[in-house]
Amino acid sequence: DSPVRAAIAPGFALAALPGEGRLAMADASAVPAGKYGRAALQALGVWDSVEGRIAQADNVRAALALVSRGEAPLGIVYQTDAIAEPKVRILDSFPEDSHPRIVYPVALTTQAEEMGGADLLVFLKSREAEAAFRRHGFTVLAQ
Repeated sequence: DSPVRAAIAPGFALAALPGEGRLAMADASAVPAGKYGRAALQALGVWDSVEGRIAQADNVRAALALVSRGEAPLGIVYQTDAIAEPKVRILDSFPEDSHPRIVYPVALTTQAEEMGGADLLVFLKSREAEAAFRRHGFTVLAQ
């Protein structure tokens, strides 16, 4: 229910957006979501303005929880996590070229093949799985 609006762009006034609060995000030195967030903020030239005002969480879901409970007015999380939490809304998204590409690869190991992993891999490439991924906010790459 926050009235905050944001348009992410180079040099945007991110430091002013949370007011007296902190910006929640996953640990920028250890967690992938935090590393992507820091990279985007650095590319946009605003990292230095907020680095000292970050509520660093153990993971992206913990950062999201800080925002959903009102303990932090803003957060940086994956879109797919934000979509799953009805108590938050997405203000904007980072430009794709502001951070390393986020990709979830899948591979079949020898042990997994013996345990029926090939069937799972076939399913993950199916239209049914693609629809489920898209429904939850993921972009499915061409196979």
